[in-house]
Parts: sequence; structure tokens; C-alpha cells
Amino acid sequence: MQTLVSSIREALRGAADAERAPAMQAYMKSTMPYLGVRMPDVRRLTKAAAKAHPPGDLNELEHAVRTLWDDAAFREERYAASGLTALRLAAGRLELLPLHEHMAVTGAWWDHVDEIAHRIADLHDDHSAETAAAVRRWSRSDDRWLRRLSIISQLGRGDRVDTLLLTEVIEPSMADTEFFIRKAIGWALREHARVDPTWVRDFVAAREDDLSGLSKREALKHVG
Repeated sequence: MQTLVSSIREALRGAADAERAPAMQAYMKSTMPYLGVRMPDVRRLTKAAAKAHPPGDLNELEHAVRTLWDDAAFREERYAASGLTALRLAAGRLELLPLHEHMAVTGAWWDHVDEIAHRIADLHDDHSAETAAAVRRWSRSDDRWLRRLSIISQLGRGDRVDTLLLTEVIEPSMADTEFFIRKAIGWALREHARVDPTWVRDFVAAREDDLSGLSKREALKHVG
């Protein structure tokens, strides 16, 4: 595990661009500094390191993720940690749900949470009941990032979206004035409108006075 972590750290530092780093940090409004490594390169370097030093089992992978994430000195190390959770070994593994929750709460920004949402979407397919229970709990959390994660956790699922669950996780946040929550609601609805525009139109109409203008505009952006 330590070899994998060290390999990733060395690769990221080898690809660092000190001139690019300040602009990346400013754009993301990050208190954690950047090395200046573009996201495609972070993903490529992470995959290469994992191929050269593959985790022996899920426990080793989780330990590597937590080490990179919790001990990160640069934001790209956290991006790499997220990249490790996309490995085949981790796909659809319910045991990693507490790790995803930890990363969402401690990452506390949209770039991290939106990446974690892909992992939760996989869990919806492989462990629907347990994952639904988790996102329902998150949807009522005091933590805005867990609520955002619950709302966007079905993105990319197409016609497999559970609309009852989508309703359940949106409704607790409809009165929230936070931009990232309102945007998430609109995003989730807009995505589902590609599959079932009538459902989305009816959903918005039934909650005309409760949804924010931003959420409604986003939801109906591609609905005729």
C-alpha cells in the first residue's frame, strides 16, 4: 500500500507545474494548494501507479485512499484518492460507503462531491436498498455536501433512476437558499428529463411555489 501511495505522490510532483498551480487554486477557491497537474493527467498517473503497484485487496485499497486523502498536502492527491475508488476492485463495493461519506464531508466542495456521486450511482445498481437508505439519511443531514450528494447520486443512471427516491431526496432541500443545493436539484431533474420529460414537467408544476427559480430553470432547460 505504501508503495502505491508513494508512487502516486512522486508521479504528481514530477508532473507539477508551478505556473499553473495558483490559477487552479484560485478557480476552485481552495485553501489547499495545487501542484498544477491537470485532471486528465492526475487520472492517468493514478491508473499507471495502480497498475504498477496494484492493491492486494479492498482493505489495502481503502487504506491507500484514506492515506492520500487525509494526509494530502496538495489537492491533486485528493483527486488521486478519488481515482483509486474508480478502480475495478472498488466498483459497487458497499463496504466503501462510509469512506465515500467521509470524503464528501471532509472534501466539502463540489469538485469532490460530484466525483463521489459516480461511485454512489454504481452502488444504487449493486446494492439498491442499502444505498437508498444512505442517501435518504444524507438528504436530511445538516451537512450541505451530503445533501448535494444525495440529490445527484443517481446521475448517469438513465432509465434506471428511482423517481420515488429522487423525490424523497429533493424535497427536504427545496427551501434551501444555498446555490450548490439549488443547482444540484435542477441538474438531477434536467438529467432525468432526457429520459422522462413528462415526469419532470409534472414534478416541477406540482412544486411551483416550493422550488427555486434556478432549480426550475435548470430542470426545464431541455423540456419543450
